[in-house]
Amino acid sequence: MVDVKLVLGTAEGKTYQKEVKSSEADRLHGKKIGDVVKGEELGFFGYEFLITGGSDNAGFPMRKGIQTPRKVILTAGGVGYSGKDRNKSRQKGIIVRKTVCGERITSLIHQVNMKVLKAGQQPLGEAAAEAPKAEQ
Repeated sequence: MVDVKLVLGTAEGKTYQKEVKSSEADRLHGKKIGDVVKGEELGFFGYEFLITGGSDNAGFPMRKGIQTPRKVILTAGGVGYSGKDRNKSRQKGIIVRKTVCGERITSLIHQVNMKVLKAGQQPLGEAAAEAPKAEQ
């Protein structure tokens, strides 16, 4: 699997990014939106994360309920659809054809969004800040 960028959202509304290399990214392979991941697998000891979404290498968003790696769907709302704004009011009844990714993390997925369910001892910002310094 390739490198994956993790976007970790906290309860306070802050987000932290961490890029994980191939060995750690393989632990995410096969998991899907809604699965809980232990922080020890990704280098965050004491943490617990919920997978909430992501996007593939072409920028298409992951959508829950889609089983294939990439699919064109008709949608009137939800993930991957922002709607048409005409005269500052959203038109109702418009259906648009959009390309989305499946809910499983595969080798095509480039970014994974996660929400913190359980915080560990070390603050998330410090853990994310120390990782690049150790690699240099």
